[in-house]
Amino acid sequence: MTIRRCESQGREPACFFCRRLSVMRGFSYANRSRKSTMESRSTFNNKVLPYILLAPSLIIIAYFLFYPTYETFRLSFYRLGPFGIRKIFIRFDNFIDLFTSADYLHSFKISFIFSFSVVAFGLAVSLGLAVLINKKIRGINFYRPALIWPYALSPAIAGALWVFLFDSSAGYVNYFFSLLFDVKPKWLTTGSLAIVVVTAAATWKNLGYNIILFLAGLQNVPEDVREAAGIDGANRFQVFWRITFPLLSPMTFFLLIMNLIYSYFGSFGLIHVMTEGGPANATNILIYDLYKEAFINHTAGLASAESIILFAVVVVLTFIQFRTSGRGVHYQ
Repeated sequence: MTIRRCESQGREPACFFCRRLSVMRGFSYANRSRKSTMESRSTFNNKVLPYILLAPSLIIIAYFLFYPTYETFRLSFYRLGPFGIRKIFIRFDNFIDLFTSADYLHSFKISFIFSFSVVAFGLAVSLGLAVLINKKIRGINFYRPALIWPYALSPAIAGALWVFLFDSSAGYVNYFFSLLFDVKPKWLTTGSLAIVVVTAAATWKNLGYNIILFLAGLQNVPEDVREAAGIDGANRFQVFWRITFPLLSPMTFFLLIMNLIYSYFGSFGLIHVMTEGGPANATNILIYDLYKEAFINHTAGLASAESIILFAVVVVLTFIQFRTSGRGVHYQ
């Protein structure tokens, strides 16, 4: 079967085939013209302007981030007098002094115990609370903000609240202890109790952050997957550990890293307000010992060496977590 070409020239095509062909040609021409217009608009010939626009940000980053980092590494090899009046190059003596100091090794041990407790209890408690507030219960619009608001507090305010609660003479906790057990423990002046209180305060302070992210992860778990597991005979405990928790592994791994960084770097304000590293260095974690060397003892060389060691510890622990826990992470 042959199709005759429409003979209409300079006017609207008469047959259906020619009208269809004319429309298609119109669309093709329009697409070509639009594409050529977009290509001409996306061309940027000025090679200097992007660097000019980035220059303010690069200058600020270099001055406030890269330069202090360089100075920290450089000063760790010097013994400095107060306010940097005198400077002596001593190679690795600052690092040797730290690793042969009983007080610094004690801070190392306390920091590890404190960090492990904050991460473990923080993730466990926040996951349980996130599961509870993910359910449709009466008053949920009140419970969610109430559990999240501690994260909005500054560390100084949070530390002051816990000092008022655990004050040995006028604290609310000792008031109830005296009523129930007729004792008033000295929470913040006894070493074994002080580390427990500081750990609890640091865990409570970061609960809101963990709960928000765990709640977001729980709400992204497909409901039909859990329903299918329930139909197959799995109970709630099995559904959580076999279905929900593996699907939360990316969020759990992220929070594991963030809580580790928080426990080593973000808890300074709490300890400074609550115990100032005491009693008898019982809560003198690495970040607070660094502060004391830099701003109380005025030994900037030792403080620089401590900051490098602290940075290396966090990097190594993070790398170990990526090599171990990261293997069990399942991304959807």
